[in-house]
Amino acid sequence: MEGSRKRLAWCYSEEEFRQTLKEMGEKSKVQRYKGLGEMTADQLWDTTLDPEHRVLLKVEVEDALRADDIFDRLMGVAVEPRKRFIQAHAKTVRNLDI
Repeated sequence: MEGSRKRLAWCYSEEEFRQTLKEMGEKSKVQRYKGLGEMTADQLWDTTLDPEHRVLLKVEVEDALRADDIFDRLMGVAVEPRKRFIQAHAKTVRNLDI
């Protein structure tokens, strides 16, 4: 940043993030969001809702029953199945921050 000028950049991949850091400098302020509920209304519009800039991806499920089972384990109200699942798969997880 030069003086008090601010440049805002949204990065949607690690590669884009690294490139932006090179361009903006290592001392740039970085903020990450785990979910849409952490954003302000303006940030949500800019990143997700604005039809001019949003990215829509089609999601297809190969095995709906298996997906439903895993989703229920990870997002359901029962803590123990979620804890066991995380402990069983923690060392082999890939692409966690998608």
